[in-house]
Amino acid sequence: MKTVRPKKNLGQHFLTDLGIAKAIADTVDACPDIPVLEVGPGMGVLTQYLTEKSRPLRVVEIDKESVAYLNEHFPQLKGQVISDDFLRMDLSRLFDGQPFVLTGNYPYDISSQIFFKMLDYKDYIPCCTGMIQHEVALRIASQPGNKAYGILSVMIQAWYDVEYLFMVDEHVFNPPPKVKSAVIRMTRNNVEHLDCDERLFRTVVKTVFNQRRKMLRVSLRQLFPKGAAADLFEHPMMTMRPEQLTIPQFVALTNLVGQELEKVNQNGDA
Repeated sequence: MKTVRPKKNLGQHFLTDLGIAKAIADTVDACPDIPVLEVGPGMGVLTQYLTEKSRPLRVVEIDKESVAYLNEHFPQLKGQVISDDFLRMDLSRLFDGQPFVLTGNYPYDISSQIFFKMLDYKDYIPCCTGMIQHEVALRIASQPGNKAYGILSVMIQAWYDVEYLFMVDEHVFNPPPKVKSAVIRMTRNNVEHLDCDERLFRTVVKTVFNQRRKMLRVSLRQLFPKGAAADLFEHPMMTMRPEQLTIPQFVALTNLVGQELEKVNQNGDA
């Protein structure tokens, strides 16, 4: 087997620049001494530099042709090449419950899903690095008041410190994507629990950003029965739009919504 054919249905764009590959591999050094999981290694351009690091390494690849290539060309990874869909894996048992670094040249079309899965396993993933679409990287790193600020920005920054590291041009891939790429690093912050119902927090964030141009008092009405929560919609925060809110303000908003939902439930039970 000489090479692997990039498959459009899997969003495969194989990195060909070894200097960039090494630079991406080196981003995991910010979280030393713990195992590394690489997602979507393809033909191992990033893998070859990760194997040089003195730490356990496993790779997960959904493409059977790539799995065969990796097993043939990386004998040092015997037993560590996982043929599976990352999005369906139970990550809590991956390294016997140890924390690990998540890295990779992530497929563009599922990168957001990958990071939402990271959030589900945030207690196991103190550091996540890798390459994604430039626009997605900007969204993740964006601050309030910016048009790129959205669901990914809030959900990830609530738990991780985000560093936008560097941009990568299209011509260093086979086949070249139609967009630029960027390398980022996300490192767990000191937040262990949000001061609110975390499931409701996610619902509130998604609800208001799904109507990001609307004031909060408009988008949040869908969470309540018609005519309910009148006091909530008179709150000064209700005239703001979601891109204006900081994460602490989203926490405060979640608590306000939670209090009103509790009143609605109590009235319904009465």
